[in-house]
Amino acid sequence: MKIVKFIAFIGILAIIGCGGDSDDSGSTSNEEKIPEKASLVFPNNNEECNTGIQTSDTQSIVNFSWSAATNATSYQLIVVNLVSGSQLSQVVSTTNVDMVIKMNTPYRWSVISRSSSSAVTATSDNWKFYNSGPAVTTYAPFPAEVISPEMGVNLNASTVNLSWQTSDVDGDLESYEVYFGTVNPPVDLIGEVTDMFINDVAVTPNTYYWMVKSIDEEGNSSDSGVFEFKISN
Repeated sequence: MKIVKFIAFIGILAIIGCGGDSDDSGSTSNEEKIPEKASLVFPNNNEECNTGIQTSDTQSIVNFSWSAATNATSYQLIVVNLVSGSQLSQVVSTTNVDMVIKMNTPYRWSVISRSSSSAVTATSDNWKFYNSGPAVTTYAPFPAEVISPEMGVNLNASTVNLSWQTSDVDGDLESYEVYFGTVNPPVDLIGEVTDMFINDVAVTPNTYYWMVKSIDEEGNSSDSGVFEFKISN
């Protein structure tokens, strides 16, 4: 009788053990799937976009497209007007979407990949383009973007090196006017250069503001907006 009870006990353990294996295997169906970043396709980087459908004297419809990203179930398109700083955003499940934007205006765009099984997201590269209009034959440069000192950084130094980056769809950038000072916006022109940097600018403990005006061979120009950094004691 004791032998029979022992065998029955072993059988129960075996059943419980099998049930545990089943639960473990089932949990894999809820595995987190982290999305990868999307590859942008159109509008092309650092080029003018002239394939939009004009809807008014000032606006046109542009189709934004990108490649599908692994594990992504939806995408958030972000389009930034580089003149006003205003931002448009739209969430879609496809890899392209139409958006109405201003003509004769430079833009930056990117795509955020999202997954329904993960809170983690992935952001694509940033691309810039100029949404052209029917009467435009030459284009202003893209507004300069800060490299150094980084925006809002706190430094302990007696001199700083100012550097920035920009591009132009016509490829005819000519010079840069750099304004610098302790008032916002800065009004003191400290140099007009052909390189995208000015070195050894003297500073003392204070908050500094600076901006770059990019100028091309046709006389077209764009302002960077105001950059800021602080010098500590």
